[in-house]
Amino acid sequence: MERSEKTTLNAVQPPELRNDGSLTSTLKTLLVFTALMITLPIGLYFSSKSYVFEGAFGMSNRDSYFYAAIVAVVAVHMVLGLFVYAAWNEGTRQWREGKQD
Repeated sequence: MERSEKTTLNAVQPPELRNDGSLTSTLKTLLVFTALMITLPIGLYFSSKSYVFEGAFGMSNRDSYFYAAIVAVVAVHMVLGLFVYAAWNEGTRQWREGKQD
């Protein structure tokens, strides 16, 4: 009896409300990677510039800007790669769950 009520409720609900769990999961993933995309490259740029390149290696101010920018660009690419990997795995997981139903 309860199963038929859930089926009826799912038929009545619009499609955008049926996948509320997957929408929440997707939004959470997007927000995490957005925060990483903003904070990680900027943080790595300034910390590597002052502590690593100027502090540990003793580079000039001009050279440290260049190498710190390279570190920030590598960080951006790593975050993008991790986002694509997470999105791919989330999509295949949802596809498998949907296929089992």
